[in-house]
Amino acid sequence: MGKNVWRKKITAILAEHVWEHLSYAEGTAAAKICYDYLQAGGHIRCAVPDGYFREEGYQNMIKVGGPGPKEHPAASHKIVYNYQTLTNMFEEAGFAVVLLEYVDEKGIFHEHVWNGADGVIFRSKKYDPRNQGDKLVFPSLIVDAIKK
Repeated sequence: MGKNVWRKKITAILAEHVWEHLSYAEGTAAAKICYDYLQAGGHIRCAVPDGYFREEGYQNMIKVGGPGPKEHPAASHKIVYNYQTLTNMFEEAGFAVVLLEYVDEKGIFHEHVWNGADGVIFRSKKYDPRNQGDKLVFPSLIVDAIKK
């Protein structure tokens, strides 16, 4: 197989609750690899637990190392992102970032119009049945990182 096997570029990558299992440096390196395989204007739709969501049980569940047993899905969490740190990480890899769903440092939830046809994130305000109605139960910090 030659050097130019990957001539065609991809348009989208979906990563729901993946990047928190990488350190910041590993996440930046992974984003740079993805950048190489995306066509111009392509994107990574990335969702991670939100470090600014102010609910103690949620924060205990998503913390680095998780809430307890090694078998828990969050046991391998290496970082808890907020909208600033996730944005910075993708920008360091060369992307422009659009925030889709996130909580700010004051605990206020922000939601921007986004299309599930570009990648459905189940753990979102938009699609997770736990989050329908007036109260968020399990939000995600969701961004589109767009290749310039």
